[in-house]
Amino acid sequence: MSTSSVSLRRKTVQHSRSSLSSLSTSESPPIVDDNPRPTKRARIGIPEVAFCENYDTASQKRPRQRKKTVNEHAPGDFMVRAANPWKIGPHVSSAGGVENAIINAASVGANAFAIFLKSQRKWESNALKDESITKFKERMRAFGYSPSHVLPHGSYLVNLGNPDLDKREKSFACFLDDLKRCEQLGLHLYNFHPGSTVGAGTMEDSLSLIAECINRAHRQTDSVVIVLENMAGSGNVIGSRFSELGQIIREVDHKARVGVCLDTCEINASLGLRSEFNYPPGHMYAAGYDITTREGWQKTMEEFDREIGVGYLRGMHLNDSKATLGSKKDRHENIGLGHLGLRTFVHILADPRTRDIPLILETPAYDIPTGSNAAARDRLATEGMGVWRTEVAVLNRFSGRGCDEDSQIQVTEEELEEGRRELEAAVKKASQSRNGKGKKVDESGKGKKKAKSKKNAAEDDEDDDSGCGSEH
Repeated sequence: MSTSSVSLRRKTVQHSRSSLSSLSTSESPPIVDDNPRPTKRARIGIPEVAFCENYDTASQKRPRQRKKTVNEHAPGDFMVRAANPWKIGPHVSSAGGVENAIINAASVGANAFAIFLKSQRKWESNALKDESITKFKERMRAFGYSPSHVLPHGSYLVNLGNPDLDKREKSFACFLDDLKRCEQLGLHLYNFHPGSTVGAGTMEDSLSLIAECINRAHRQTDSVVIVLENMAGSGNVIGSRFSELGQIIREVDHKARVGVCLDTCEINASLGLRSEFNYPPGHMYAAGYDITTREGWQKTMEEFDREIGVGYLRGMHLNDSKATLGSKKDRHENIGLGHLGLRTFVHILADPRTRDIPLILETPAYDIPTGSNAAARDRLATEGMGVWRTEVAVLNRFSGRGCDEDSQIQVTEEELEEGRRELEAAVKKASQSRNGKGKKVDESGKGKKKAKSKKNAAEDDEDDDSGCGSEH
């Protein structure tokens, strides 16, 4: 490169530097944005702020959206209940809170219902929440349910007839806790199984122990009526004979606060075991009353009135039976599909003595498979509750036919067959609800399920409404 060329380049660089220096000391030209866009803050409506070290950015964050509240259930959301003096309904679940039992009852058109007030397989349970108590009372009023038509069921662990003092005291504490829960909820009745002699004492002694516990409970509570349930005659079980229940009541001081719940399945299982008969097992039918006929039902109620007093009838469990008369086995079946048959319930519901008391279905329903998705749970829950909805509807339809003592019940065989087919179809549809093994399961959850952690098992047990539709 020549000397003249190098000299020329140096002069050019010096000129450029001089030009840049002059521009830096003069006013800068405006900068034009060819693609103007608002900042993110401007787009969501938050003003721009200058940065400073002490500026609290948290105070300018977008407010968190609140979760949508679940709409409260209202009576208008459910089917209209039958205006019927015979108050029929199932033993419903109270999972998630005792107040949910009312929604479950309304969803099947029930005019009465039963519940567990706590886990029936645990000695101690968490106290009822104040929120649940308030909602329960509010829903009872809103849905028009009478406290006299709710029949809470006691724990299966309780045995007030146990001769062992320590064990009986443990039972009494659990029993008393249930009664106080009834009073918290404003309920009038409490149904329980009398217990067993456990083979360690005489029947007479155990009957007196039960009466003594009832008297103690009356002194420690204000108003709840304690309702004894008749039992199937098996082993040392107390209450298979009306005379046993009558003896307990005779030893109770406050007789206005004691009553009896009749279970049709257990009547079928135990009748024929009355003390004045000593027939061999093969003659159970001869010794007992067949309540599948109106005449047999009338004789049963005559026996009840003689040994106990019809005024003590405070509730019933309406269950068909898988077992035959006098079998000593309490095996519940859906209405109209067992050995009792639909006609049995027609004449029971034509009896004025069964009006205005809770008539509780403990028939099999169908549980929801563990792990089902939301759509499957909704479908299966609808199908399972459909069994009770159908049973309630059919029994309401047949109730009150010929309720005068001397009048004939005007129900044709065609009507009975139509009702039976309707019930059978509901059960068949619901039986499609299956657990993980494809087995039909009932409210007692006795179908096979996957093993659970102790925590989950305890939670399930707390809300479990088992026993209805099962052997107990």
